[in-house]
Amino acid sequence: MQLDMAADELKSVLNRLRRAQGQIAGVIKMIEEGRDCEDVVTQLSAASRALDRAGFSIIATGLEQCMAQEGQTPADKEQMRARLEKLFLSLA
Repeated sequence: MQLDMAADELKSVLNRLRRAQGQIAGVIKMIEEGRDCEDVVTQLSAASRALDRAGFSIIATGLEQCMAQEGQTPADKEQMRARLEKLFLSLA
């Protein structure tokens, strides 16, 4: 399944991924510095949410594109639905 994202969707996903990248770098630094466990877990949780939101955005775009495709057989649609469901559940 090829994913074609509009420029604004792509920008949003990339921003979330960059935010998560920065948060993970921050977590590493916090651990190296021996920072408080609660602070580390809070920052790690924020990074996890950013990654989840990026993933959900990508899956939502995939769903939208699949719904718009014409000429698919019911079997094709079911196979695509199963693939997207598997992707969605991998983030849960």
